[in-house]
Amino acid sequence: MVTDIELKAEEFSGAPGEDRLYRMRHSAAHIMAQAVTEMLPGSKLAIGPPIEYGFYYDFLLPRPLTPEDLPAIEARMREVVAADVPFEESRAPKDEARRIFADQPFKLELIDSFEGEDVGLTRHDTFLDLCRGRHLDRSGEVGAFKLMSIAGAYWRGDERRPQLTRIYGALFSTQEELDAHLAHLEEARARDHRRLGRELGLFFLIDDIGPGLPVFTPKGEMVRHLMESFVRETQTKLGFQHVWTGNVVREGLFHKSGHYDNYRDVMFPPMVDEDAVYRLKPMNCPSHMTLYKEMGVHSYRELPLRFCEFATLYRYEASGAVGGLTRVRSLTQDDCHIFCTPDQIEEEFTRCLNMVREVLSAFGMTDYRLQLSLKGSEGKYVQDEEKWDAATRALVAALDANGVQYEAVEGEAAFYGPKADLMAKDALGREWQLSTIQIDLIQPARLGVEYIGEDGQTHTPVLIHRAVMGATERFLGVMIEHYGGAFPLWLAPVQAVVIPIADRHNDYAARVQETLQEAGLRIEVDRRTERMNAKIRDAQIQKVPYMLVVGDREAEAGAAAVRLRSGEDLKAMPLGEIIERMRDEVARKA
Repeated sequence: MVTDIELKAEEFSGAPGEDRLYRMRHSAAHIMAQAVTEMLPGSKLAIGPPIEYGFYYDFLLPRPLTPEDLPAIEARMREVVAADVPFEESRAPKDEARRIFADQPFKLELIDSFEGEDVGLTRHDTFLDLCRGRHLDRSGEVGAFKLMSIAGAYWRGDERRPQLTRIYGALFSTQEELDAHLAHLEEARARDHRRLGRELGLFFLIDDIGPGLPVFTPKGEMVRHLMESFVRETQTKLGFQHVWTGNVVREGLFHKSGHYDNYRDVMFPPMVDEDAVYRLKPMNCPSHMTLYKEMGVHSYRELPLRFCEFATLYRYEASGAVGGLTRVRSLTQDDCHIFCTPDQIEEEFTRCLNMVREVLSAFGMTDYRLQLSLKGSEGKYVQDEEKWDAATRALVAALDANGVQYEAVEGEAAFYGPKADLMAKDALGREWQLSTIQIDLIQPARLGVEYIGEDGQTHTPVLIHRAVMGATERFLGVMIEHYGGAFPLWLAPVQAVVIPIADRHNDYAARVQETLQEAGLRIEVDRRTERMNAKIRDAQIQKVPYMLVVGDREAEAGAAAVRLRSGEDLKAMPLGEIIERMRDEVARKA
């Protein structure tokens, strides 16, 4: 067995500069642990690995920490750095290590989990830790750092184990790099979809309703509707058919498909009705396969059949794991399952890939890579090596036929088959796993899904799973942050606000609203008694794309003075010209 520290070390192997940064961050984690244990005697040490952008260390502490404690910890760390003490790495027999760490239960557990008869130790100054090594030679070589936050973390990621205090730090080779990272974080905070969602009146997370169960306002539901409608229209154009299979399923279906054995940890508790046990659906594929069977005997001439469904699914995520829209308990998938013959896999994969590219491009997500997610040596996978090998070969062949570059990653497959996952970068360069195309040779056989082949015999079809946005809720959270809440015109819940200069202009403002709404645009009128400039400012804060100011001259001319949320003043324009401009912008998804 290996520790989190050892696993993280593999991520940084490679270029010398990366290794040195790894060593800086690893060394800083030890220095922070020294500072914490000096400040809070009796602290119990867990692990302290380097991570992307910095480091952390987990502790079981005699008292809770607050953000006000971080400056004192950081100040002590800087003293140790300034002292330029050496890091000394060694190895010791396990019995000696147990004696050294006799009062450190987490270290004792780690010692017992290691293979071999000895373990690694690292000492600097007065601090000794259990560690495989890879540190700087001296503390004075540590780069620019800053302690960032305090969080909770379960020991070994298991919610049944003790909850620890985790302190995060950021560290880079130079102060300039650290400053750039901090500025990036500040921009990310400004774009946080949880804050913007409330400020823009899109959605709420309400305690009385429950964690992970977001509710959407008319504005938020409009954006959802626009996103889903675009995907629905696109896939209908490409030959996909929409079905509906409800929200509740008998539990026995998930036993047949294999989901119960591999997914029951995130299923909501069962509901019992007489002799039947029901579950809220956490996925659609078993229902789609059952529908396929119920529709009668299928010939190879009918294939491929492409079933799509915008179904709300329910996953009983731990309450501490849910957050905002990106990790929820109720999620609406743009889910699709394609029943096809083996020789149709490549064509159907290409169809799915082209659709993914078209849709994501419309949403402004054009910087992405493909990851080939393969079965790992550990994890919950249906054991059928022959089918896994065949599915993997088929997926690789489809990727190669499309000339797609991809990175193969083990341990990220679905429990029933390999995946091609699209990893897209948002406006801040953060990567999100969005679309997925999966090859499944296992579930159809388990559920008895068949078709009559050209040879007159029964065969099991290939099942291709496909999602473009994935979960509507998560995708909306990503979009809010990608656009910073300033949606393009076609996605904006309110496309223009009509701003009457005085109360006597309200009637004309209403006529402008009616005219533009009849043209298919989403328009509001700001009838408040605020001054015009205040209304314009508020519309900009709400990130409304267009502001149409109307007064006496505009009413006489059948026009409106057009301002954009960017601050650009387009002057007065006839209503017909405004409509033409806005409709063209919507049609182009600019």
